[in-house]
Amino acid sequence: MPEGPSIVILKELIDAQHLEGQRVIAVTGNTKIDKERMLHQQVTDFKSWGKHFLICFEGFALRIHFLMFGSYRINEQKGTPVRLGLSFENAELNFYSCSLKYVEGDINASYDWSADVMAEEWDPKKALKKVRAKAAAFICDILLDQDLFSGVGNIIKNEVLYRVGLHPLNQVENVPLAKLKLLIAAARDYSFDFLKWKKAYVLKKHWLVNTKKNCPLGHPLQKAYLGKTKRRTFFCLACQKLYE
Repeated sequence: MPEGPSIVILKELIDAQHLEGQRVIAVTGNTKIDKERMLHQQVTDFKSWGKHFLICFEGFALRIHFLMFGSYRINEQKGTPVRLGLSFENAELNFYSCSLKYVEGDINASYDWSADVMAEEWDPKKALKKVRAKAAAFICDILLDQDLFSGVGNIIKNEVLYRVGLHPLNQVENVPLAKLKLLIAAARDYSFDFLKWKKAYVLKKHWLVNTKKNCPLGHPLQKAYLGKTKRRTFFCLACQKLYE
C-alpha cells in the first residue's frame, strides 16, 4: 500500500504536467462510479492527504486510494485493465486497481490538513492531544490511525517505533509524555526521509528493522501481527521498551 510520501511523489509528477486549469477531454476505465461526470470539467487543483490523491473540480473532487496493489501511469498505459483514465489536451493519467470516490462540496470541509504528517499545516500539538485521548490504544494502532497520522503506513510505523525505542504494544496511557512527543516528531521526520530516499531509489537500504532478521545492534527481531489492525510488525525486544 503506498504511504503518504509516495502520494506526494505522484502529486509532484502530475504537477509537472501543468494540468491545473485544463479540461478533461476523454474518460475511460472499468470503474463503477459515474466517470462521465468528469468529462469536459476543468481541473481546479491536485492535492494529497495522507494516502489519498485528490483531483479537484468545481464543486466536487475525485478521491483516489491505491489500496494494497494500486498503481498509476502518466502518458502511458499498462497491459492490465485501467480503472480510470483521464485524457487532457497534451497528457493522460491512468489509474489501476484503486478505489475511487467522489467528495462533494468544498474539499477543505472534508479534510483536516493538520493531520497530514507531510502537510505544511501539520499540527504536532493537535496530534498529541488526539493521541492522549486514546489512552488505552496500542502505539502500533495509533500510528496507523489516519485521523491522527494521515500518510503513515506500515513501513513508517515499524521504522519510527524502532527509532524512538517504543515496543509496539505499549498503551498510550503508559508512555511518558516526552516519549509521545518524540514519537510524533519522528513520524513526520521519517516521512520526509522516506520521501527523499524513495526519490533516490534507496529506501530499502535505509530500513533498520522492516523485513529484517536482526536490528542494527545485532539483536534478533520479532515478527508478529499486532494490535487491532493486525499489521505485520518487526520489533526488537532489547531496543524497544514496553512501559507497564
